[in-house]
Amino acid sequence: MSSAPVRRILIIKLRAIGDVIMATPVIENLRAAYPDAEIDFLTERPCYPIVKNHPDLNEVIVFNRSHISNLPWHAGLRENLKFIKRLRANRYDLVFDLFGNPRSALLALATGAPVRVGFEFRGRKYAYNKVISPRGDQVHEVLFNLDALGGLGLPIETTRLYYEIDDISAAFAESFWSENRIVGQTVVGINASGGWYTKRWPLKSFAQLADTLADESRCKILLFWGPGEKPDAEQIAAQMQHDALLIPATDLGKLAALLAKVDMLVSNDSGPMHLAAAVGTPVVGIYGPTVPELQGPWGEQHAIVQKNGLACLGCNGVTCKIQTHDCMEKLEVRSVLETARPVLQRAKQAQAQTE
Repeated sequence: MSSAPVRRILIIKLRAIGDVIMATPVIENLRAAYPDAEIDFLTERPCYPIVKNHPDLNEVIVFNRSHISNLPWHAGLRENLKFIKRLRANRYDLVFDLFGNPRSALLALATGAPVRVGFEFRGRKYAYNKVISPRGDQVHEVLFNLDALGGLGLPIETTRLYYEIDDISAAFAESFWSENRIVGQTVVGINASGGWYTKRWPLKSFAQLADTLADESRCKILLFWGPGEKPDAEQIAAQMQHDALLIPATDLGKLAALLAKVDMLVSNDSGPMHLAAAVGTPVVGIYGPTVPELQGPWGEQHAIVQKNGLACLGCNGVTCKIQTHDCMEKLEVRSVLETARPVLQRAKQAQAQTE
């Protein structure tokens, strides 16, 4: 293990949106530990906007996996080697692989850094010379990532998430509020997206929940959607008794700005859910195949709801092995409503104190 001064550091977290957001506390803690070092962050293109303006980073390096994967094998090999050469030229002193898949492990090894930190996971430890053994108990991903720093004896000064809303995106959200005449009103966001179909609560249940919240709180409902998901949002709106607003097509920055303005977001486990947590919006997270203790919205103001009593809960499956999707289909609107009410009430009280 090298004892030389640490002048340049690389953090590897290739994807996805929620995972990169939950890795952001590592950046701030590393900057505190190494105030004079250059700190770079390696990720894939969809996650670039999350960290592109981070004040504690010197450079965000984009690995264009989708482009390389579509090339003929020989061209793809050439691009991979070119990318590795670029990493080696940076002469990193310290590398953290927070992603831990075969590609990220190989990239960490290929940097040639004298200190390479990673987790003991599925045979990846060959790539690291400082191997971190995961805790035996359930630990949230935010803390799991920070364990990589703890393995080097580095202090943990903060666990806060980071996302900076740029001025253009903030102005876009303000304009949307004004144009739709919802300034000063209570607005509840509904996000029915989820990377896996197993993480998605039924659309009809979202519609019933939204109507009840609108009845009880006299709130406006704002439906969020991402690429390929607009028909789902439109279906929720069509099933509602109250009028609902749909967000327009957005990039990640504008999405974050809209999420920051709602009083509460009710969401499946998804990137937008973690993005909402990062910008300070109270979240009610709906969980089934994933484990909220590991991947829930980070922060004390949030709440989670799931269908307890199922043997298959937390299966982490992208398909339902019992084929009935019980964790979502049997989760009652009443249960989600009972979880959401106090979250919305606290959010409204906090808002009233700032006015």
